[in-house]
Amino acid sequence: MFTPGLVVVFEVAMLVTLLSGLATALWLWRQTDLRPLAGFVAMMGLWCLGHLLSPFEPRLALPLLLANPFMPNAFLHFALGYLTVPAPRKRRLLLVTYGTSALVFATSLAGGASIQPWPPFAGFIQLHSLGWLNLAWTVALGICAHAVLLKAWGEQKHNVRRSILAIFLVGGWGLLLASSFVFPSLGVGHFPYSMLALPSYVLLLVFAVLRYRMLEVNLWASRILLWLGLAAMTGLLSALAAGLGFARDGWLLWSYSLLILTASALLYPLLNRWVRQLIYPGVRLDEQLLSHWRSQLRDANDWPALFAKAQALVQAQLGLALPVGEQARTGPHLQCRRQPQGWQVELAGGEELLPGQRLQLEIFASLLASAADNLERTLALAEEEKRRLDQQHLVELGALAAAMAHELRNPLNIIAMASARTDEKTRRHIQDQLQRADRLIQDLLSYGGNLKVDKQELALLPLLQSLPQASGVELQLAPDLTLMADPHRLTQLLVNLLDNARAFAGHRICLEASPGCLRVHNDGPPIAPELAQRLFRPFVSKRPGGSGLGLAIVARIMKAHGGDARLRTDLGWPVTFELEFPL
Repeated sequence: MFTPGLVVVFEVAMLVTLLSGLATALWLWRQTDLRPLAGFVAMMGLWCLGHLLSPFEPRLALPLLLANPFMPNAFLHFALGYLTVPAPRKRRLLLVTYGTSALVFATSLAGGASIQPWPPFAGFIQLHSLGWLNLAWTVALGICAHAVLLKAWGEQKHNVRRSILAIFLVGGWGLLLASSFVFPSLGVGHFPYSMLALPSYVLLLVFAVLRYRMLEVNLWASRILLWLGLAAMTGLLSALAAGLGFARDGWLLWSYSLLILTASALLYPLLNRWVRQLIYPGVRLDEQLLSHWRSQLRDANDWPALFAKAQALVQAQLGLALPVGEQARTGPHLQCRRQPQGWQVELAGGEELLPGQRLQLEIFASLLASAADNLERTLALAEEEKRRLDQQHLVELGALAAAMAHELRNPLNIIAMASARTDEKTRRHIQDQLQRADRLIQDLLSYGGNLKVDKQELALLPLLQSLPQASGVELQLAPDLTLMADPHRLTQLLVNLLDNARAFAGHRICLEASPGCLRVHNDGPPIAPELAQRLFRPFVSKRPGGSGLGLAIVARIMKAHGGDARLRTDLGWPVTFELEFPL
């Protein structure tokens, strides 16, 4: 005999399937390629609603139950998405199947089934002749959908193939669960126990579809399995307690409850480990591994070293040659991006990876993002310390240069006065060397001193025409061009660059100016790449007799103006020095 309690359990199962189906359909609808699947689970929920309404509203329940063909039709629609068939053929096939389903549904409404009492149910569907046609078309669509899945399984590869196989198996499970609704129509007196498990069908189907696409689905699956395992264990122990009569004695009941809690606490880690291995087979994620990853990433002292270290760790742990870095690539890689809130590392193009591999990579990505943030802070602190030391060095160098100027100029003046008693040739040679020494002192003072600029709006052409160094230089600028700059420092810039160009030029020197930009071109020999990288550093020079401070002074003056000095070789001249002033 079937008890009324079984009816309550049946109704709860139908209600859970209805709610989970509708909620899942709303969630899946957001993804365009999964909308047919959303329609399928929504129709399943409405079919379960028909069973709930059968005892109370048979006229409303019957259409919901006879809409049966639309379920496998939506499943066929979803399965066709895996098949590499031209879109027009798919549309024609779906038009035929949906049209036939609508015709079968409309036909079966005309006496194809009725709601009749079937103990212990007050009302349950019973199929008649046209209702069997409805069922036959439903089964045919289901077989067709599974045949499409088998064909798609042969065409696809990797995770898509695994997902198709899982969907196929879950579809068979769903058919087995739902088939018992025909028992009354066949005169079978067995209770439809299999329908009590229908809520599992929706969950398993979504898990099969999304297991390889969304890591969150695997996380929820592991939580659900863990909860179910704990609930089953607690229920078993509670039933055992009731069977042994512990409920009759308060102290025994409290002791047994404490035993259940203790057993749950002890078995939780074991159950958690078992569930993780079931959902993520082969995954190793323990504190020892995470500590190893952190320490290895922390050892990197620059960006190339960090990305290379990360790539080596992924190769060692997962056996995947996965590129790591800021550059976008095709295929699976860990994409590193600098965001306003910090570094972000995410797995890109990893659709073919197994869920366990994706889980490990996402956890590794979070550790790599943290290591990138730490490295950025470390490099910023190092750069700040370098600037502080450079500033301190400049202060010391300025003081040294001032002291040197004071100490050297007195003996140089004495030498200059003594040279007056020598012959003209010797005196001229001595004067040339004294001027060279004076220029060196001036350069040291300019480079080591505290540069201050007093910007003014200057007419550029008159300033250039007043410079002896500009004699014979081609000038390409508008007559009324002006520039916001310190006149003394701008003169110093131009003198250094023009002297430098004259020392190396073949036949031509050209000064080109536009708003906010000055360029000094010369047709001398190109500068070697290894020298170009350190050209604006102090004491770097190719010029015979040069101090090696001229271009370093140019860079300092431009920095004081808020601008920049650079070497250009892409403007049609062998050598171009470009000065960019802020507008």
